[in-house]
Amino acid sequence: MVLLQTGKRLATAAFRRQSICWSEDSFSLNFPLSADITAAAGTTTTESDSASQLLAHIKLLLRRRTSAVAALDAGLHSEAIRHFSKILEGRRPAPQGFLSDCYMHRAAAYRAAGRVAESIADCNRTLALDPTNIQALATRASLFETVRCIPDCLHDLEHLKLLYNSILRDRKLPGPAWKRQNIRYRDVHGKLGALTTKIQELKQRVACGETGNVDYYALMGLRRGCSRSELERAHLLLSLRHKPDKSTNFIDRCELADERDLDSVRDRAKMSALLLYRWIQKAYSNLMTTIMEEAAAEKQRKRAQAALQATVTIHGVKTVEEEESITGTTSPAVEVAASNRISSSENMGTSSSSPYQGVFCRDLHLVGNLLSQAGFNRPIQVKYEALSC
Repeated sequence: MVLLQTGKRLATAAFRRQSICWSEDSFSLNFPLSADITAAAGTTTTESDSASQLLAHIKLLLRRRTSAVAALDAGLHSEAIRHFSKILEGRRPAPQGFLSDCYMHRAAAYRAAGRVAESIADCNRTLALDPTNIQALATRASLFETVRCIPDCLHDLEHLKLLYNSILRDRKLPGPAWKRQNIRYRDVHGKLGALTTKIQELKQRVACGETGNVDYYALMGLRRGCSRSELERAHLLLSLRHKPDKSTNFIDRCELADERDLDSVRDRAKMSALLLYRWIQKAYSNLMTTIMEEAAAEKQRKRAQAALQATVTIHGVKTVEEEESITGTTSPAVEVAASNRISSSENMGTSSSSPYQGVFCRDLHLVGNLLSQAGFNRPIQVKYEALSC
């Protein structure tokens, strides 16, 4: 509606200038030359073309905004973000109120998609363009409460309370009469009472010491237990996107209602962007410390588990050997270990030893074990001459 009114006003002004120009020429005593008439006609034609192009651009913006709002209502958050980004990042400027409304809708889409930092940034831009935007203040306060940043949430709620009190004092909503509001005057009393109760609850939480328990994972848009590479990638993207040096670039694409407000808009945008950037850096440092500590604890746990497993294995072998020494039998596991030790000692032995000596002794040892297991405990007559190697 604002864009249509602006285009209609510009087109009317162009045609008015055209009619005034022709009326002055027709009532002038000195008749203009043909070249002057051609130049005037060319000027009016150029102004008419520019007005037509402006109206076409306004229709395009309205169609994109309608598509974006429809996608947001249908739950297609990525599609809504894409449409609103095309409007907000266009080459041609747009009116202040229209951009403020688009930033607010894109903040809602970012919030529904779980991208808290982007949603806070769009709320900051909305409030830089329109400090009395009730929906932007309420949304940003809710986002701060989501990440458990209670002091900033209290600051926004106190500002919102001042706005409600000013509405009740002036008996009208903030802004011009034609501006579309998301609140009705008769609902202000109830919202003010609920807001006062909410502020008291948050102050009690601050008194209990809940100010330092910030959910940095939600602020960065990460899951708990994320890897170091995921954290570094998210930090890089957010730092480049919300750098304070780029915080006022959107003002160049905005047609302010009053050019005297330019400095105040810039200051508000810079201050809010700087606070968000500091939050992102603090979240990165805290999460990186947490990830490094978890990695060190996991490595220590694996080492302790490996040491415990080795201790249990050694203790089990010693227990089996003690049982064998008591019963006089050898378990298959110990036999295999013994045979492995014998074979390894054979491989490491010198080449001067006879290759048949180890095999004969091993066979003799196995025969003795079989005889003992079969119950032949009686001594066997053996000729010692036959046992020579």
